Amino acid sequence: MEAKTDRDRALKWIGRDFLQLQQQNHLEMLNYPVKVLQIGEGNFLRGFFDWMIYECNRQGLFQGSVAVSQPRPGGRRKLEQLREQEGIYGLLTRGLQDGRKIEEERFIPVFSKIIDPYAEWEHFLSVAELDSLEIVVSNTTEAGLDYQRSDWNPSEPPMSFPAKLTLLLYRRYERYEGSPDKGLLILPCELLERNGDILRSIVLRHAEDWELSSAFRNWVKECNLFLNSLVDRIVTGYPEEAERYFDKWGYEDRLLNTAEPYYFWAIEGDPSLESRLPLQSAGLQVRWVPDLTPYQVRKVRILNGTHTLMASIGLLHGFTEVKEIAESTEWGEEIRSAMLQEIVPLVPLPREEVTAYAETVWERFRNPFLRHKLQDIAMNSFSKFKVRLLPSLKEYVSSHNTLPSLMTRGLASLIRLYHAKPIEGQWYGMRLDGEEVLLRDDPDSLMTFYQAWQKVEDGEWSIRQLVASIFGNQTLWGEDLNRISNLHEVVSSYIEEMELIET
Repeated sequence: MEAKTDRDRALKWIGRDFLQLQQQNHLEMLNYPVKVLQIGEGNFLRGFFDWMIYECNRQGLFQGSVAVSQPRPGGRRKLEQLREQEGIYGLLTRGLQDGRKIEEERFIPVFSKIIDPYAEWEHFLSVAELDSLEIVVSNTTEAGLDYQRSDWNPSEPPMSFPAKLTLLLYRRYERYEGSPDKGLLILPCELLERNGDILRSIVLRHAEDWELSSAFRNWVKECNLFLNSLVDRIVTGYPEEAERYFDKWGYEDRLLNTAEPYYFWAIEGDPSLESRLPLQSAGLQVRWVPDLTPYQVRKVRILNGTHTLMASIGLLHGFTEVKEIAESTEWGEEIRSAMLQEIVPLVPLPREEVTAYAETVWERFRNPFLRHKLQDIAMNSFSKFKVRLLPSLKEYVSSHNTLPSLMTRGLASLIRLYHAKPIEGQWYGMRLDGEEVLLRDDPDSLMTFYQAWQKVEDGEWSIRQLVASIFGNQTLWGEDLNRISNLHEVVSSYIEEMELIET
């Protein structure tokens, strides 16, 4: 009777028009046993992992549901909305794929339990006792995978995700008396290298802090799999034109989510784990790999690196969005060529595979439905340049004995953009046309640029002295970039051209 009531409520909420797009038996997914505990209620997991679980369920391969919980108290509102919508939400997949415009509509019925750990702590811990539970997945932002010392108090929820997970695992360990086959598959999706290793080390540190038994700690290490993984999909959340879809469907979905067609998930684990999480079997773009490093390098250097290159050049020249500069006659083809010629050849994967990935990335940049702001990408630009582009630049110099043209100009553009000044508690840079651009970066770094540019304005320094000072700042770079042959001279020349001054 309860299952029928849940189904009737879901039918009422969804509305007939949208329901006709789906098979009727999809609603039965709400009654599948809980196999996944998900820490993270946000757009990304709902447009990535939960959609994958839906696809597996749709094909009859997984037959499991998800218990979802938020990592921070601020996520309570989204959980309330999920409850109001019986755990169901819509997903729009929109963009370009193989040159074709894609626009698909799905509703995702995978959440059978919605738990606020700050109000329902015992309910949260009780999920650990479910015999059906197999997987924990998380996306708590990079800051979520951080050690925060916490006192032992199993009756109250600690603030950090790793501390909550430690208590959850301890409850499971006690319930099943340390049975080896009751360990979990733990998949953090936070964008940190070795995210599984990081999470595992923090859990064990909490176990030591709380003086939990060595038997428990051994069970955590030997019977639970903390897998490193790399996720890749742009999920933009609630669309600006949502009302158009509501008019079409005849109901409102305040959790409507939007994702691009492209997605990829590399998981460092044995392919035999497919039996527990049948993602490849469902035809999804997921790889179980022995070493995640080449895929991390591929994503960071090609997708993220080209984004960072676009942001510095684009903002300096008055562009506001990725699509705008990707399709511009002045810069579009030049940036695409730089990606293919300056970055792609240095990624440690087969050239054909990397080139295909790069072409897919460029197609993603031109997504007609995506409003990806360059200013958002530009946040913390210097730390991003250091991680995303500097390794490619150095390897290019080493292998070609010359500087990569556009990466070098991108670095010059970044230094010029960071002609910074403080205004009412915020920092602003300057475009070539004199307009101000909000800069969001480390305050000490911004002060460094402000003071350096101030010396140029006061006539104390030339542009070349400015560049030498910035390149020699090891706090910014972790090394002295003046040692890279000819880099100082070329970057200085580019900035001098921008400034139109004599030296």
